[in-house]
Amino acid sequence: MVFTHDTDMALQAAAVLANSALEPDTLTTVAELDAFYTEFRYTGAHARDAAELAAVRALRGPLRELLTADRDTAVRLVNRTLAERDARPQLVRHDGWDYHLHATDAAAPLADRIAVETAMAMVDVIRADELGRLAVCADDTCEGVVVDLSRNRSRRFCSTACGNRVAAAAYRARRSG
Repeated sequence: MVFTHDTDMALQAAAVLANSALEPDTLTTVAELDAFYTEFRYTGAHARDAAELAAVRALRGPLRELLTADRDTAVRLVNRTLAERDARPQLVRHDGWDYHLHATDAAAPLADRIAVETAMAMVDVIRADELGRLAVCADDTCEGVVVDLSRNRSRRFCSTACGNRVAAAAYRARRSG
């Protein structure tokens, strides 16, 4: 494991959320937001309404900017996010997870909790000087964010589909050449 479990989950959730803005948009309904909330094991308030969906959708651009930023820009974005959302880190234990950091109240809006949890995860990435684990998909036709948590730093594609598409194109090029 490169980072702690909560950092891994926050980074992966942020990438999925940022990538949901790519075509086809995969976060258009409250039901899709519910699935995201459940998949990434968020806790706390979840309004399950159009306003919450709009607030979470509005995070996608800023999260993409943060996940693809250089180190100094990422520091500026993290510090701004933590200050704007009045983050107050504290250790908590719940739902089978051992102690880990939460920096917002469980009653805070979901969009605030996502933004702060991503910022806190980026604190770990920045302090470990591991921004190389965050990249844009190696498929030239894709702009997806990649979070490489592999030991050998080999993840290049945001999805299996992108990797398969590039491999098939390379195979066809070899066959025709």
